Amino acid sequence: MSERVEAVVTSSSVIIHQQQPSFVHYDHIHESMSSTTTPKTTHHHDITNGGISPTKSPLIATLNVMMTPIASPMKKAIESMQGYLEEFGHFTKLNPQEAWLPITESRNGNAYYAAFHTLSSGLGVQALVLPFAFTSLGWTWGILSLALAFSWQLYTLWLLIQLHESVPGMRFSRYLWLSMAAFGNKLGKVLALFPTMYLSGGTCVALIMIGGGTMKMFFQIVSENTTNLNHLSMTEWYLLFTISAIILAQLPNLNSIAGVSLVASLTAVSYCTMIWVVSIVKDRPRDISYDPLRTSLKKDYKSEIGQICSILNALGIIAFAFRGHNLVLEIQGTMPSSAKQPSRSPMWKGAKISYLIIALCLFPLAIGGYWAYGVLIPTNGGIMSALNKYHRNDTSKAILGATSLLIVFNSLTSFQIYAMPVFDNFEFRFTSNHNRPCPRWLRVVLRILFGCLAFFIAVALPFLPSLAGLLGGISLPITFAYPCIMWNLISKPKKYKAMWCLNWSLGVLGIVLSILQVFGAIWTIVTKGINANFFRPH
Repeated sequence: MSERVEAVVTSSSVIIHQQQPSFVHYDHIHESMSSTTTPKTTHHHDITNGGISPTKSPLIATLNVMMTPIASPMKKAIESMQGYLEEFGHFTKLNPQEAWLPITESRNGNAYYAAFHTLSSGLGVQALVLPFAFTSLGWTWGILSLALAFSWQLYTLWLLIQLHESVPGMRFSRYLWLSMAAFGNKLGKVLALFPTMYLSGGTCVALIMIGGGTMKMFFQIVSENTTNLNHLSMTEWYLLFTISAIILAQLPNLNSIAGVSLVASLTAVSYCTMIWVVSIVKDRPRDISYDPLRTSLKKDYKSEIGQICSILNALGIIAFAFRGHNLVLEIQGTMPSSAKQPSRSPMWKGAKISYLIIALCLFPLAIGGYWAYGVLIPTNGGIMSALNKYHRNDTSKAILGATSLLIVFNSLTSFQIYAMPVFDNFEFRFTSNHNRPCPRWLRVVLRILFGCLAFFIAVALPFLPSLAGLLGGISLPITFAYPCIMWNLISKPKKYKAMWCLNWSLGVLGIVLSILQVFGAIWTIVTKGINANFFRPH
């Protein structure tokens, strides 16, 4: 008996030794993944079914022999040890560096936090441009394209949530990590690094423009040129907004801004609802039209290629409306996870709630906005600009002022969750080089520097919001294509089965649409032109 127990304890110690935490760098993610997928461990994930299929443990054979009353205490102890090992075998190889980084510094998130973060990152001012996409697509194709895009991105959202812990011993808490695990280190960086950093940093730049411009609009509405604030230049409004955003950005980690994300969610839902309700209640302009061909002629598209490119540009605007997939894995990384309660359960619960609310906002906004203004919707600003242009005199200042103020608060609070991956990347470089947490003073300095850089780009390139179609085309694979391809490469479903074919079809289609939309957006810019007012925001 003593020899058998000694053998069991020795076997357990070997397993525990194999599961010791390891320090993982970006440059070694693929190697770490490969090492964790070797058949040395006693358990493995059944990735296709999304669950855990433990192999038969050698401890079971020992327990079957030890059935005497004398062995009962030892039997219970070994059963407890087996449960612990099963739990530990499921859990990730802890990376000490993750405890130092803003995204994974705190892992006490829940479904409510996930809903707040997902809603704040998935619904924002980019939705206000949706009615403009209908001016090229028309009623039928506009509604159909919006519905298909929503269903498609909801499916890829589910794929990303499942892929978060799809490899034993790994938690992919960054989109870049998952891309490198699926495509390899070099190709994964090429495909994901620029788009994800652009979607984070570029969105922050756009929020400075929108927030600063809306602040000016708000004070013009409520003060009627009675205060000195109305004499501030647009650059000064950008600076005022940036200072406010930097102050709020000093919250340490992603979980600490859950309340901020809640405010962002409430304000986004509020102003989206207010804008489309006011638009459909008021009288429509007299010369309203819903004919997409008239839109093409009005914009001097003199060729069929121009009309096709305008349609592709509209599809890019719809794609750009569905943002936030570059933050899904980061949000899920803030949650605890175990074999009994994996992080995908609360994450998917929160995501379903948030995207139900997003659907209830986007569809009425797009359809109601197009019904209210037709092809008269301005290119810049979308339905908000149309509201101020056609109903500024017959709408109360309280409604216009409240709408503008809600957009300002939403821009200020949404800035935080989109800036967090940039902050995380800055601190990752420091912790990788120095093998210690980033000091508090350096964290403050890095965030101030990022705010200053975003402010400089906003002032230098104030015409960026007019590139919504182009930006939507560039970022489309992050949302619509890469998750499908990564699922097939990592989970390896059976070839030529339904899910394998569906994912490859959607992945290839997403990349083709991305290329076509970029081409269409560039053609539209060349033929229509943009006001490239460098360093002259207005």
